[in-house]
Amino acid sequence: MDDGQYLKRLIREGEHQQQDFKYRVADACKLAKSVSAFANTDGGRLLIGVRDDGHLSGIRSEEEIYMMHQAAYRYCKPEASIKFDTFHAEGRTIVMATIPPSDKRPVYALDESGKRLAYIRLADENIVASPVFLALWRESQRSQGAVLNYDDSIRHLLDSMKGKQTLNQIVRSTKLSRPKVITLLARLIHFNTVKWEYTNQQFLFSLA
Repeated sequence: MDDGQYLKRLIREGEHQQQDFKYRVADACKLAKSVSAFANTDGGRLLIGVRDDGHLSGIRSEEEIYMMHQAAYRYCKPEASIKFDTFHAEGRTIVMATIPPSDKRPVYALDESGKRLAYIRLADENIVASPVFLALWRESQRSQGAVLNYDDSIRHLLDSMKGKQTLNQIVRSTKLSRPKVITLLARLIHFNTVKWEYTNQQFLFSLA
């Protein structure tokens, strides 16, 4: 299978949880969002030089390759692992950036001002991670082999949860502090007692 055939096979899959198309790289900060999202979720690949409709546009300059490296190594904290492969088809150069899932989550993307945001990949979108996810990643790193202690705070939160609720709704219904609710939800998700979903551009939490 030559480069062209291989690329066409990938492009036929379209954009999805583990694949994104980038027509061109004009901003390393924006590209870092995709790197962060893949690293914080299931990993994935960026096909750079491919239009949204699947047509090959190719990368135009060494500057684009430089910005790809900047996205991973300067604008992601901690640095994201990333592997670059170059393909040639239809007289154009396509770069595939492969990002594995990180074992140092969260991987943050930085903007020009230095503000850090962590992203996750849901279907074909890069979404800013809920604060609950940041706590969940911390919880996962330190809770190996731990058991869930059903203390009064956890029982109160579980008794207060009705259907699917946003983080703010749970804070209001429990009358607990927002940081406390974030910590408890992360712990309960870690132990599969609470589940989450992303609907209508918001994260919802409910009993599992």
